[in-house]
Amino acid sequence: MQVSVCGVCRTDLHLAEGDLTPRRPGVVPGHEVVGVVRRAGPGAHRFAPGTRVGIPWLASTCGRCSYCRAGRENLCSSPRYTGWDLDGGFAELVVAKEGFVYALPESFDDRSAAPLLCAGIIGYRSLRRARLPEGGRLGIYGFGASAHLTLQVAVAEGAEVHVMTRSPDAQRLALDLGAASAQGAAEAPPHPLDSAILFAPVGDLVLPALEALDRGGTLAVAGIHLSDIPPLRYQDHLFLEKTLTSVTANTRGDGEEFLAQAAAIGLRPTTTVYPFDRTDVALADLAADRVNGAAVIAVDG
Repeated sequence: MQVSVCGVCRTDLHLAEGDLTPRRPGVVPGHEVVGVVRRAGPGAHRFAPGTRVGIPWLASTCGRCSYCRAGRENLCSSPRYTGWDLDGGFAELVVAKEGFVYALPESFDDRSAAPLLCAGIIGYRSLRRARLPEGGRLGIYGFGASAHLTLQVAVAEGAEVHVMTRSPDAQRLALDLGAASAQGAAEAPPHPLDSAILFAPVGDLVLPALEALDRGGTLAVAGIHLSDIPPLRYQDHLFLEKTLTSVTANTRGDGEEFLAQAAAIGLRPTTTVYPFDRTDVALADLAADRVNGAAVIAVDG
């Protein structure tokens, strides 16, 4: 595939900073890849040359383990991931298995489509894992690429969303996108929450997020990496049937559902675009919380 753009995900930053160890030395990062099919490999027939497609984080699964057979391929015993096991989209050309590639809604241009391929899909799965009741109150902790897309889905579904983030710019963006309130990262929301999602990779925020939950509430931790969680106090953090759960990758069904819903609700990704030769700057800006919304690398200039 000829790469047009590639989103910059926090997982790319974790790899660059050593929080995650590359599974192959010298692997090329980038797993929110948008481009055009140049050539189909042997036996491939799903996408004709010239078709615009998207390559996501999940690159392949075994299809044989008990998880795959049960429709839980996100928990596959031997998965492979774009930009971790296999070369990703911080490059002019990339190869992918056609069964794990997405057709992209025409309503999104390349730069808007890129963050949908991981930030959007993982946010969508996180929202489902958070078990938000219809018309319920959702808390979002951290407000980057994934969170600003998830908020829009939740609002479109009738949720009341409260955002906790340290960035004033992110707080303003959250309110512009329909959040009912926006406050500091560890501050209490104005009302008890039915569900919450932790997007920031900060273990210290698990405790205030659990404290903010109403009885029977669920906190979903969305990231692949999280700093250590301080000791929990059962009575304050887990009693009254509160649930703490994690999110691991996604199924291809999650991606198809999310992309269809994103097009249907007119989801609006906020992006900051960097030229290919300033990929290092994009990663540095992401690390310093200087990116409002999602960072995207324009590989094709």
